[in-house]
Amino acid sequence: MLKYLSTIAFIGSIIIFCSSFSKQADNSAQIATLPSLKDSSGFKKAALNYTTYCAGCHGEKMDAFVDRKWKFGNSRKDLFTSIKLGHPNEGMPAFDATFSDGEIYQISDYILHGIENVSKYSFNERPSSNIFKTEEMTIRLDTVARGMDVPWGMAFLPNGDILVTDRNGSFYRVKKDKSLQPIDGAPEVLNRGQGGLMDVVPDPSFNENKFIYLSYSKFRKEGDAVLATTAIMKAKLEGDKLIEQKDIFVALPYSRTQHHYGSRMQFGRDGYLYFSVGERGNEKENPQQIKANDLGKIHRIKSDGSIPSDNPFVKTKGAEPSIYSYGHRNPQALTIHPLTGKIWETEHGPRGGDEINVIEPGKNYGWPVITYGINYNGKIISTISSKPGMVQPLHYWIPSIGPSGMAFVTGDRYKSWKGDIMSGSLRFKYLNRSVLKNNKVVKEEILFKNIGRVRDVRMAPDGYLYIAVESPGTIYKLVPINE
Repeated sequence: MLKYLSTIAFIGSIIIFCSSFSKQADNSAQIATLPSLKDSSGFKKAALNYTTYCAGCHGEKMDAFVDRKWKFGNSRKDLFTSIKLGHPNEGMPAFDATFSDGEIYQISDYILHGIENVSKYSFNERPSSNIFKTEEMTIRLDTVARGMDVPWGMAFLPNGDILVTDRNGSFYRVKKDKSLQPIDGAPEVLNRGQGGLMDVVPDPSFNENKFIYLSYSKFRKEGDAVLATTAIMKAKLEGDKLIEQKDIFVALPYSRTQHHYGSRMQFGRDGYLYFSVGERGNEKENPQQIKANDLGKIHRIKSDGSIPSDNPFVKTKGAEPSIYSYGHRNPQALTIHPLTGKIWETEHGPRGGDEINVIEPGKNYGWPVITYGINYNGKIISTISSKPGMVQPLHYWIPSIGPSGMAFVTGDRYKSWKGDIMSGSLRFKYLNRSVLKNNKVVKEEILFKNIGRVRDVRMAPDGYLYIAVESPGTIYKLVPINE
C-alpha cells in the first residue's frame, strides 16, 4: 500500500462519499471552526476506519477537494448522514451497520479536519521530472496533449491524429502539432457519477468508410427520476464533426444508479465489436447472472449492430443474443492478445478482487457468486471464491488497484517489456506492469508513481505506448531514453 506523508493522506478521498460536485457552499468557513483532533483518542481510530473501509475505493492519497462543490452538503451533520445512510445510486453503500453513530461522527470530524491540510501539502503535485528509471529501462514521458478533464479513451487514426474522449462529454482530435481540436456531434451524455463520454474506437475499415464508435451513458427521464444505461453510437467522422450518428446498441434495462457502466470497446480479429457493460452496482439483483438482460456482460455485435450467427447464446431461449460472456462486475479494459487473438479483460472488484480475465464465449465469470473481494462497508458478498462452472481469473489484485485501460506490449521499442501487460491504476495513480509466463502473472512492477489516475493505456501504430491521465487530463507517450 502506498503511503504519502502521513495518515492524513487518507482523508481526502472519502469526500467522494458526499460529493457529486453539484451546487453548495465553499468549505473554508466550516474548517475554521473545527478543533484539533491530532491529540484526540478518536483520531487514530477514525484514520484506521477510513483506511480499512474507504481507501480501497477512494484512494490512499490526499486530493484537493477544498474547492469542490458538494451535492449532499459539507457540514458535520451532512457528512454523518451521508456516511450512515449512503447514496446507493451514486455507488456509496450505507455504513449504519458497520459503525456506531459515535464512530461515524469521528470519521466526519476526521474528514473536515483533514481538508485543512490540503493547502499545506502538494498532494496533487506530480513527479518533478519526466524521466523515470524502471527495472529494465529508462523512460521519458513526452506530453502529447493536455487540457482535458478525464480523458477516458484514445484511438489512433491512420494519419497519426489521436481521438480522445473526455468523460464530461467533450470529444477531441489531437493533431500532430499537439493542438486539441474539438469535434462536434458527440452524443449527449449523463455526466454524473461515473457516467459520461467513455471509449472510442475506429472502424477496422476507417480509411474507406470513416466510421468511429463511441460508448457513453445514455439517459432518459421518468417523472422526477433520471435513468441511465450504456450505449454505443456509430458515426462518420467528417473533418471535425460527426455525421450519420446512430445508436447501434442500448443496454437494457436502464438503471437509477450512476456507476459501473463498463463501456470498453475492442474490435476482434474476426471483425466484430466486443464491448463491456457493467452490472450498474445492482449485485443484489444479480443481473449479471441472468442472460435475459444486458448488464454485467461482454457483448459481441457486428459493426451495424446486428448479431453474429455464432454468438454463444443466439439460440438460447430468453437470452440476449449479443451476450458473449457473463458474470462480470465493471470491466474497464478490453484488449487483444497479440499471439492468440483472444480478448483479455480487466474488471473492478469491490474492496479487493480486481481481476484479469481471458474471455471465452459463453463462459460465466462468477460475479457476485464468487469473488476475492468484500463489500466496501466490510460486509461479506460471498463466502466462496470458486465454484464449478465459473471461470477463475487469470490474476487478481488484493488490495484493489482500480484497473482501467490495458495493453499488451508489442514491437521492438520496449524489448524487455515485450509480451507484458500494462494496466492503469486509478486507485494508486501509476502504470502497472504485469509480467507473463505460461499465461500466468509471475511478477509486477509499479511504473511512474503518482503520475495521476491512469484511465487508458494503448499501443499505438507508431510502436509507442500512450497513457491517458486524469485531472489535469494529459496524454503521455512513453519514450525509451536510449532511442
